[in-house]
Amino acid sequence: MELNLQEGTKGIIEIVVKEDDSAKKIGSGLVDVYATPAMIALMENTAQTSIKDNLPEGHATVGIEINVKHMKATPIGMKVKCVSTLKKVEGKKLLFEVEAYDEVAKIGEGTHTRYIINEEKFIEKIQK
Repeated sequence: MELNLQEGTKGIIEIVVKEDDSAKKIGSGLVDVYATPAMIALMENTAQTSIKDNLPEGHATVGIEINVKHMKATPIGMKVKCVSTLKKVEGKKLLFEVEAYDEVAKIGEGTHTRYIINEEKFIEKIQK
């Protein structure tokens, strides 16, 4: 398997926080603000999307570790931008730096590790 992944590759995804993204709706809290699990999902999606087109046919990545701080509350209706940077490629293991910003300030930061898998073999293995 030949990889065409470059350290330094960046990904950016912007969203508008919806009610379905709130801590109250997701169940991670009781307040209508951007939920930590929603921010984490955005971070994972930004990382995996940034490199997916450079993977061999039939391969994808799965998240295996995430370590983030959610530092500031964001209200419903505000824009959030997530930036991922591929910091290190160790064979099939990929280490990303992830950051999230709302329209006012940085709201989250951390690291995220993904692992490259052969989709067919992965599904076969977990179904056994």
